[in-house]
Amino acid sequence: MTPPIFKAVNVPAVQAHLRALRGPLRFYAFGMAPQDVQYPYAVWRTAAGTPGNTLSKRPDHDAGLFQIDVYAKPSQGVDTVRAVAIALRDAIEGHAYVTAWRGESVDPQTKNLHVGFDVSWIVFR
Repeated sequence: MTPPIFKAVNVPAVQAHLRALRGPLRFYAFGMAPQDVQYPYAVWRTAAGTPGNTLSKRPDHDAGLFQIDVYAKPSQGVDTVRAVAIALRDAIEGHAYVTAWRGESVDPQTKNLHVGFDVSWIVFR
């Protein structure tokens, strides 16, 4: 079960933050961000999910919980990482529900900034 998340976030407000001129959108499935990724960028992963089981037929949907994480360099500032998270939130909310803000943090070694949130998405089969 995979939500149409890339299609949902590939909109001008997100592109303004996560796309270099004519470059790819810096929004990656877990583990797929390149080693030398340009900041800011965001990743997503499936955290949990369940099929929409019924007794009378096969499930017609899957319900999933997806985690979104946004990263920025310290030189880009807190406002940048928050602005990216807000743009992603606004793009996703037309398709799914934001269910939790997972906080803001600074990596102790790299000092990179992070904002995370969870999304509940029903994906029809």
